[in-house]
Amino acid sequence: MADLEIIGVPFSNYVRSLRMLCVEKGVAYTHTSARPQSPEVLAIHPAGQIPVMRHGDVSLFESKAIATYIDKAFPGPKFIPEDALGAALVEQWVSYTNAKVDRWIMREFVVPSAFFDKAKGPDTARISAALPEIDKCMQVVDRAVAETGYLAGGSLSYADMNIVPMLATAMLYPAAAEVVSGYSGIGRYLASLTARPSYVDTAPPPRR
Repeated sequence: MADLEIIGVPFSNYVRSLRMLCVEKGVAYTHTSARPQSPEVLAIHPAGQIPVMRHGDVSLFESKAIATYIDKAFPGPKFIPEDALGAALVEQWVSYTNAKVDRWIMREFVVPSAFFDKAKGPDTARISAALPEIDKCMQVVDRAVAETGYLAGGSLSYADMNIVPMLATAMLYPAAAEVVSGYSGIGRYLASLTARPSYVDTAPPPRR
């Protein structure tokens, strides 16, 4: 069968989480860098969002759907458990991360901090309002990883791969880093996950 192809810009957290999954499973893949709304992305995702995937005649969009396909279609260790509770826990934490952590770290903090009209400057009110919400999310995550060092059960899962690029991005911004680093459990969690080859080997190139 044709090679697996993951499509999307390398600095997308969701693209990186899928690439991490491939590395952890030992799945050969090609990565095609393409921006949202580009023709190759719109050919698969009706809203033009990334990541998208091709594998022979199979095309998929939405990162969790792609992750489920990769985990089930290829041999190697399972990062979305087969048992009902294990699978549900991964689904639970992926959903929470996408709804809350991504919203407050990426959409409401990073985006207005990094992408703004230079004539107007960053939206400091929006950025400041995001910080207490990030703190609420970190309280939840810190409790979740306290016992085993992982979000879902006692071993690495796709839920961890989904969240770690977001947490690592927050650490690039002093105000957000101060919130995240206030939780020792998250500090240990991040140190462990960002040292894995799957994270190191999928680092995006520096932005210009």
